[in-house]
Amino acid sequence: MPTPAEQESLRTRLAQARRLLALAQSGLHYATSPFDTERYTEIASIAHHQLAEMASMQTGDVAALFAFETGYANPKLDVRCAVFNPSGQILLVREAVDGLWSLPGGWADVGVSPAENAAKEAREESGYTVNVVRLLAVWDMLKHGHPPSVFHIWKLVFLGEIVRAGEIAGAETDAVQFFDIDDLPALSQGRILPEQIRRLDVLRNNSGVEFD
Repeated sequence: MPTPAEQESLRTRLAQARRLLALAQSGLHYATSPFDTERYTEIASIAHHQLAEMASMQTGDVAALFAFETGYANPKLDVRCAVFNPSGQILLVREAVDGLWSLPGGWADVGVSPAENAAKEAREESGYTVNVVRLLAVWDMLKHGHPPSVFHIWKLVFLGEIVRAGEIAGAETDAVQFFDIDDLPALSQGRILPEQIRRLDVLRNNSGVEFD
């Protein structure tokens, strides 16, 4: 188990490699000569190798992750929906990939708004149709205690109100349940943290919006 100092060092090195890759991606987008293209391609290859080493992955696998990341480099957008029942319990879904729990949500889709995306993810992953009431939080995951990631991710969390129940429609989750805020199951901490869920409960009660 890495020490806190080792985890912080890894986060710093990941941030540097992500920044290097972003510069290379943006450089390739604007490059006008074959010499610049060659140089930025080499920089991207170095960044892929650094990310692979830190994430215990093959360099080719990291390159494949970023193969469709073209144009000016931007953070990825993760959209989540926080749904509470009248007793104040929060709706969580179990991720099929790791057996851990999270708020329904995922990467933002092209062609729908962030709020529409949150409602769609809630319906597909939990079976519940919801009305999205308002935005609760915009978080930069680098500023929270999530496990290190090869991506720079911004997280948007919307408050949803239940309209009706249904069946899980997607293959990404295999269970859905309401939990007490103070008795949460094992969470998929790359997606959501227990302190973030507790913060969302505060925000939905005081009409606040949090951003960092």
